Amino acid sequence: AKFHIEASLVKAMITVESNCNPSAKSRKGAQGLMQLMPGTADAMDVEDPFDAKDNIHGGTRYLSLMLERFKNDMRLALAAYNAGPERVAEYRGVPPYQETRTFIDRVLSYYRHYNSSLK
Repeated sequence: AKFHIEASLVKAMITVESNCNPSAKSRKGAQGLMQLMPGTADAMDVEDPFDAKDNIHGGTRYLSLMLERFKNDMRLALAAYNAGPERVAEYRGVPPYQETRTFIDRVLSYYRHYNSSLK
């Protein structure tokens, strides 16, 4: 609520990023539930990326900044979260990376599922 992000979207991202594992670490170095890269974690004032509360706070804050930057376009914000805002700006849209496109589709699918289960 603090960052005006729906809980169902955060839950969808956590599901896709880490399969809800707070100890998750990717081959590229992303850490925790929302798979924050060390630089992003630092920029979002995350002290311990493996602390669930700290990681979710930092990841949600970063997502809110991406939504703001890309005028609440959820697909672009998710692309920026996954591939970096520079890539979204460079390609003037979702970058042509299969990993990023799959990430967006999976997050949106879980997001719709979690929203429908609330009704």
